[in-house]
Amino acid sequence: MRRSLVTAAVLLALAGSLGAGPGGADRPVLPDRLADTGGGSQLITAEAPDTGSTTGTVTWWERRGGSWKEAGSAPARFGGGGLAEGASRKQGTSTTPTGLYDLPYAFGIEDAPAGTTYPYREVTEDSWWCQDNDSRAYNRWVEPRPAHCRAAEAEHLVSYGTQYARALVIGFNYDRPVRGRGAGIFLHVNGRGATAGCVSVPADAMAEILAWADPAREPHIAVGTSSGPTAITRY
Repeated sequence: MRRSLVTAAVLLALAGSLGAGPGGADRPVLPDRLADTGGGSQLITAEAPDTGSTTGTVTWWERRGGSWKEAGSAPARFGGGGLAEGASRKQGTSTTPTGLYDLPYAFGIEDAPAGTTYPYREVTEDSWWCQDNDSRAYNRWVEPRPAHCRAAEAEHLVSYGTQYARALVIGFNYDRPVRGRGAGIFLHVNGRGATAGCVSVPADAMAEILAWADPAREPHIAVGTSSGPTAITRY
């Protein structure tokens, strides 16, 4: 009986050592497996199991002592249409664009959380996000809404009291907007379910992210799937 117990213990130890390979405790943390992290010392990852997923995980990381450390994590929601490669995404598909993006500024209907250092823009009754492909303000905050940006093709930000209580602009299709690719992609507070293409997290997580994010540390967000052509590690 004693010999059997010893043998079983040895086998369990061997199994444990084999499991410590690529999928085990010795596996590099996610930022170390990305093709690019944006060059800063803060990073947000938004990972979904596959392109059909509407849920996943948002994790925020910071680089300390020469290595990436997890600073926080929360359940995430993605677009009702799942995820799509950012470089070829189409507007109106309710897909969350994959890729690596900067985070130009934050905004919200509520005040910025205590400790926020990120540029934070207050939403007013005149605040809109233009999604009109025919407008020269395409994929831009406008205040007030100009005539060339049709109300039917724009988001009246104050109307989304839950989602836009607090948010970060994701720099998808932002610097040089391509018409028809998509506009108004944010990291924001959860609504009732899947998003229209944004990434969302619970309200307390959004507040924590805003208090943590430091523009001097050049944070970026990487969005992708666990594997395949849109794997987060490709970005």
